[in-house]
Amino acid sequence: MSGTRHALAGTAVCAAVLLALTGCEQAKQKASDISASAQQRMRDVAHGIDATKDVTAGPSTTASDGRAVATITVTNRGDKTSDFTAWVNFRDASGNLLDAVVLNIDGVGPGAVKSATARSNRKLSGTTKAEVAQALRH
Repeated sequence: MSGTRHALAGTAVCAAVLLALTGCEQAKQKASDISASAQQRMRDVAHGIDATKDVTAGPSTTASDGRAVATITVTNRGDKTSDFTAWVNFRDASGNLLDAVVLNIDGVGPGAVKSATARSNRKLSGTTKAEVAQALRH
């Protein structure tokens, strides 16, 4: 009977480890899917010029609906009014990707500064940090 308990305990441990690994793999896959979706949206921008240095993310906070929000600020260093598309990642305190959004900030005059709010697609728990992964001026 003692052997049966050890076998059952071993099976339970294996099942728990398998579930944990499956959860990790699902999280990695979800992060991969999030990134792929954002990358595709950025590829769809016609005639975009890299403007990542001109776009900054402010501190991330949690809105009343549980979604992460951050102010994204654009400085148009060009000589004509331009639109900007920014890919913003939301990461946890360990740097793991939780969510990504792509937003447009339109009609930014030459030398002007304009802000918009990036909002996660879903509720995020814990401390989050917003970062600009890529930005295009077009």
